[in-house]
Amino acid sequence: MSLLDWGKAQFLDVVQWLDDSNDIMAWRFPFRGQEIQNGGKLVLRESQAAAFMDEGKFGDIFVDANTYTLNTQNLPILATLKGWKYGFESPFKSDVVFINTKLFNDIGWGTPNPVMMRDPDFGMVRIRAHGIFSVQVPRDKEAIKTFIRELVGTNGQYTIDDCSNQLRKTISSKLADTLAELKMGALDLNMKIDEVADAVKQKLQAEFLTMGVSLAKLVVEPFTLPEEVEAMMDKRTSVGMMAPVMGAYTQMQVADSMPLAAQNPSGVAGLGMGVGMGFGMGNMMGAQMGMAAQQMGQQPYPQGMAQPGAAPAAPAGPAKTLKDELTELKDLFDSQLINQAEFDAQRAAIMKKHGMG
Repeated sequence: MSLLDWGKAQFLDVVQWLDDSNDIMAWRFPFRGQEIQNGGKLVLRESQAAAFMDEGKFGDIFVDANTYTLNTQNLPILATLKGWKYGFESPFKSDVVFINTKLFNDIGWGTPNPVMMRDPDFGMVRIRAHGIFSVQVPRDKEAIKTFIRELVGTNGQYTIDDCSNQLRKTISSKLADTLAELKMGALDLNMKIDEVADAVKQKLQAEFLTMGVSLAKLVVEPFTLPEEVEAMMDKRTSVGMMAPVMGAYTQMQVADSMPLAAQNPSGVAGLGMGVGMGFGMGNMMGAQMGMAAQQMGQQPYPQGMAQPGAAPAAPAGPAKTLKDELTELKDLFDSQLINQAEFDAQRAAIMKKHGMG
């Protein structure tokens, strides 16, 4: 190779980035002592942008896919920075940073620690959340400058893994703030999960742009509640499902017990009292069973046993005081067997009963 050939090898005719990876967000062109030939070509493909920098200062930025001829017409800012006043005829050397503007999808996120929220039914509740999000560098010159300045720096390449941890922490922080502002109950979060995700995304947009990236999508998976809260929710759901059909369910139990009661020496009464106590509705069950026994021609209650609804043989105990009734009501509320509205209504009734309403 002659000296002339060696000299020509030092000048680049084409500056381009052929990326076969899926995670690189920015890549700095490796010049290794070479210079760009005046009139050389910059090849920019779809989902790519390029930033020319000279001595740490931003020069010209290209955001549209095209093949550019590198001269004073296409590099006016860079020519001004270098102070070329005579035609920009000689080769030049500048940092060229390629930016990948494609969408980086399905990045997982999750709350590293439980998020505390105030629930109107359960008080302070710890919840966990997770999901996925997508980001990209906007095809905008100012956003590209911010991205290079705040995240890429002087790195030879910058990947999505380099910034994903910071982005995840930002999502967790804004999620906690959003839940405090929405003031939703734990029971409502999963029913309005899209509303929660939209509110969190709106908060994150401005925060992500301070780093030069745009939040394209945020998915929030169903929230995970503590086991004790889920158990209480299941219990309330079961009670709510049984309430509308409790009467029919009781009648079915009475009808199913009749054949067994006919074979029992103690008659219907013994079985009726056992079933009634099991459901916590002895009087109502006994009355229904007594009517059924009369239709079958049996003596419903043994001699000497009082029928349900009859006045008890023993004298009634002393009437409860105001303090006793309020104490019992407070115990029900503390045990979460009644909610705040029920507590307030029953308390008003007790106060009225004792002449203090």
